[in-house]
Amino acid sequence: MRTAIVNLGGIVSGDLETPTIAGDAILMDGGVIEAVGSVPDSALKACDVVIDADGAIAAPGLIDSHVHITFGDYTPRQRTVGFLESYTHGGITTAITASEVHTPGRPKDREGVKALAVAALKCFEHFRPGGMRVLAGSVILEPGLEEADFAELARKGVKLAKAGFGAFSDPIEYAPYVQMAKRHGMITTMHTGGSSIPGSAGIWAKHVKAADPHVSFHVNGGPVAMPDEDFPVLVDETEIALQVCTAGNLRTTLLVADLLARKGRLDRLLVATDTPTGSGIMPLGMLYTLTHLCALGNMEPEIAIAAATGNNARIYGLNSGILAPRRDADVIILDACAGGSKSDALSAIRNGDIPAVAAVITDGVPRFVGRSRNTPAAINRVRVAESRIMQDFSGSSH
Repeated sequence: MRTAIVNLGGIVSGDLETPTIAGDAILMDGGVIEAVGSVPDSALKACDVVIDADGAIAAPGLIDSHVHITFGDYTPRQRTVGFLESYTHGGITTAITASEVHTPGRPKDREGVKALAVAALKCFEHFRPGGMRVLAGSVILEPGLEEADFAELARKGVKLAKAGFGAFSDPIEYAPYVQMAKRHGMITTMHTGGSSIPGSAGIWAKHVKAADPHVSFHVNGGPVAMPDEDFPVLVDETEIALQVCTAGNLRTTLLVADLLARKGRLDRLLVATDTPTGSGIMPLGMLYTLTHLCALGNMEPEIAIAAATGNNARIYGLNSGILAPRRDADVIILDACAGGSKSDALSAIRNGDIPAVAAVITDGVPRFVGRSRNTPAAINRVRVAESRIMQDFSGSSH
């Protein structure tokens, strides 16, 4: 499909180094971005769909790097069907598994943990709930796994390994397993903070530093935070990406962001939700955390958006997350909500308001235009101006 967005009031790139892009249009073709900034009339005439943004802004689709998927669009933790599809209505276009730890009867033996990771990976290879991409299949590190097991998993396409829910007597014992996973090209992640479910243990800075994963999961607490004195250890003494989550401790979210900003290392800040968990299902979780970082932490909205998009994409090796030619065509249109005090999405976020999600495009295909079922209406009339295919993108059925 060839899709264009015109009449944009601004473009947020998702790239921390160049967070905004001049221009008012985006062109997508065959699932990738072809042009950002300007689109000639000749190219618009060849489009299947042209979306008129009416002054709203474009941003990369949000990447939630901490979602507890199981199988299908269902969460046994909250007994809810369709939560991932609902997350697209909160602007989330990619969900990255935080391990399938909530699968009922989760296996803990060598063969079982491998089978679970491979099965989850395979189930989501061609399943896109609501149009979102799901990166599934994270092997849960358990005692007894060997180098050959990681080699086998890597051959089968598993790209993620999670430390934090295995049957280790001391979290320090995760370190050699994390390093084995790294040697086989896996992105390694580690639970950080207090216990999150019965039977799990607290993992603090000394454990994370010893294991040296790529990502410190919910470093702000999932949901319980580690001691304040541990945060400078991870910021100053490691290169680990530090993920803050909506379902964690808000005060320490702001603490982590401030420490990284002072060090000039906001490239290590990742935004996620850590849902569904006991905290619930949060289709707007990413947007809430963005508003908290800006309204309470004085971060510029385009920088916060980069932490929720391009930063996640870089750490996880994704081709989405940044609006640039040849990148995956996952784009959202944001606006200030009708009835609010602000006139554009970025001002609304600075004010602490949730922005309206006025359109979501994934793989170059509009999933809805003009109406999200999870946010108030946009102040501008975002609409399909031209369509040469027989499809209604209005989302009116929601």
